[in-house]
Amino acid sequence: MLQPKREYTDLMHSERVLLGPGPSGVDPRVLRVMAAPLLGHLDPEFLRLMDETGELLRYVFQTENDLTLPMSGTGSAGMDTVLSNLLEPGDQVIVGVCGYFGQRMVDIARRCGAEVAVIEGEWGRIIEPEQVEDALEAMPHAKLVGLVHAETSTGVLQPLKEIAALAHSHDALLVADCVTSLGGAPLKLDEWGVDAAYSGTQKCLSCPPGLSPISFNERARAVLNSRKTKVPSWYLDLTMIERYWGKERFYHHTAPISMVYALREALRIVAEEGLEARWERHDLNARAFCAGLEGLGLKTMAQPQHLLPSLITVWIPSGVEDGAVRQFLLQEYDIEIGGGLGPVKGQIWRVGLMGTNSNRKNVTLALVALSSALREQGFQASVAEGLAAADAVYAS
Repeated sequence: MLQPKREYTDLMHSERVLLGPGPSGVDPRVLRVMAAPLLGHLDPEFLRLMDETGELLRYVFQTENDLTLPMSGTGSAGMDTVLSNLLEPGDQVIVGVCGYFGQRMVDIARRCGAEVAVIEGEWGRIIEPEQVEDALEAMPHAKLVGLVHAETSTGVLQPLKEIAALAHSHDALLVADCVTSLGGAPLKLDEWGVDAAYSGTQKCLSCPPGLSPISFNERARAVLNSRKTKVPSWYLDLTMIERYWGKERFYHHTAPISMVYALREALRIVAEEGLEARWERHDLNARAFCAGLEGLGLKTMAQPQHLLPSLITVWIPSGVEDGAVRQFLLQEYDIEIGGGLGPVKGQIWRVGLMGTNSNRKNVTLALVALSSALREQGFQASVAEGLAAADAVYAS
């Protein structure tokens, strides 16, 4: 009989400041509710919590969509859910790719059997409306246009409203990846005309990874309900899952009870702060951090007028080793930041200021730690100038 290979101790690990691309730090209130005793997934009290979670999600998404719920799975499960429920073999799709996660949308759409036209954009810049219009003219029967609202690999915030209108003028849906924007940057599904969207709990909502909020409007639901084939994934089939989260309460799978507790509390915290105040907080701290980076002699990557406030991308100076800096930050300051992906791997850092982690204390800490790490590499970064530049933003 096999035996354990060694004696396993109690869980003990370092307390990190998570300033990478995700997960972000979790609010202590959220951690506390996760320790609450379990309810059954069809218990009347849990069903009430499900209703409240849906209501709060509609507020944070700024939508009246009935089909708004958290899928069991991380943000990529949300992407898979939206695309696999809307697409069937032979459908035509347009996807804007100017970063790593746009390419993931392409991959999933092709796995659904769709014919995909890719709008190739420059990493660090948005997809322009004219590019989408040209793609729609070339593929007039496209079923949907997919865009990443907040590109986690580049720190770019993609405008959606004008492109939604373009998609609708060609009878196509607009699908938006909001994984790193929900709760941290302006997002208004109904006002902008976004037909389907998905996100994750582990970014600006300051909740552990494990759920993926999605939302479908009536146009998207009509496409879902007129499918000629079954949704290929049983687990992600919204035609069944909506019956569990809706009035029927038809059993589909055992919901992750503690994660629903956590998401409800995280959303309650967002509602208490207020969305506009939360957006403004993220914007202020991002502007202060970017000013501080410039004071250190560093440059940001993303298109200046389209900076994502929850995640800032920074060019690594010549002669500075990416991995050595990130290892220094982890060992000396217990700070995690992210490296680049794809063609910018080894060329940029990704610094997340998301949810509860978006505050002046972390802006200051990150600038001090980064300047220290850079000096170890022989790059002369003036921490005084960096902090003064950040403080000037706060003062103004």
